[in-house]
Amino acid sequence: NSSMLKQIENDKPDIIHTIGLRSYQSIIAWRASRKLKIPLIISDQGGLTTHPFLTQSSIILQILYKIQNYFIKKIINDSTAISAANEYEKEIFLNINKKSNIKIIRNGVNLETLVSKQNFREKYQIDSKFVLFVGRFSKSKGIETLIHSFNQIKNKKEIPDTKLVIMGVDFGFEKEMEELIKKFNLSERILVIKNPPREDVISAYGESEFLVLPSQWELSPLVPLESFAFKKPVISTRSHGIPSTVKDGETGILVEPENPNELSKAIIKLLLDDKLREQLGISGYNFVHDECNCVSMAKNSLRLYEQVLENNDNK
Repeated sequence: NSSMLKQIENDKPDIIHTIGLRSYQSIIAWRASRKLKIPLIISDQGGLTTHPFLTQSSIILQILYKIQNYFIKKIINDSTAISAANEYEKEIFLNINKKSNIKIIRNGVNLETLVSKQNFREKYQIDSKFVLFVGRFSKSKGIETLIHSFNQIKNKKEIPDTKLVIMGVDFGFEKEMEELIKKFNLSERILVIKNPPREDVISAYGESEFLVLPSQWELSPLVPLESFAFKKPVISTRSHGIPSTVKDGETGILVEPENPNELSKAIIKLLLDDKLREQLGISGYNFVHDECNCVSMAKNSLRLYEQVLENNDNK
């Protein structure tokens, strides 16, 4: 919207905080900050230099991304402060400008909304233990690896009848996912729930054994935090920003991405060890309540605003 700059000029805010640096509004925020001498705080949450789409997109989009990089460097260099979601994202910014003023403000979930009166097992007629995947049906989420790993454990006598519940929306991988499930004859062991109501997702967290998120790329995922809120541990990968959210051996188990053998062993281990599941789940619960909730996120953001304003007044 071309009137954004004029609106900012009329409003004369004390601080401009722009989120998502590969966006038009961030360029407008940067221009307004320079013109009006207003402190600029930036956040991205998109993996500025590491997101898979940067290399997997069409040639035209890749050219566009390179043009964007020119403005992104300008915006970062001129920013007053940067709000990064975790240590991984902080390193992304430091690789662009080592002098950046970066504050880590962890993503948080709204604990008050994570309540459901839905009986998930009853609604979906599940009469056995189940592990849960929640996310987009896309290749980068590692669903293919998850299905391969579940195929490996389907006949294990130690864990009879355990199901896998996959909940999410299609991002280009749904057809391939369904064909893979059919190929391995897993239709009785894997339940796919498409476009699930939010209440069903929340109830699934509470009734599952644990969450599995075998992604090839994540910056600061929220799904593990929601699982932690129900004292459910998470099996995920060591890929990119995930270890900043899921602590290996503390709140979950981390494996190498695209490794079904290692993933299947982790699933079996957690299914068979009630004490470990409880221990990891409680640690995750404490992590969310202490650090990764929306109240803490808001307080930390407000503290950053106050610091920026104080430093600006002292100039």
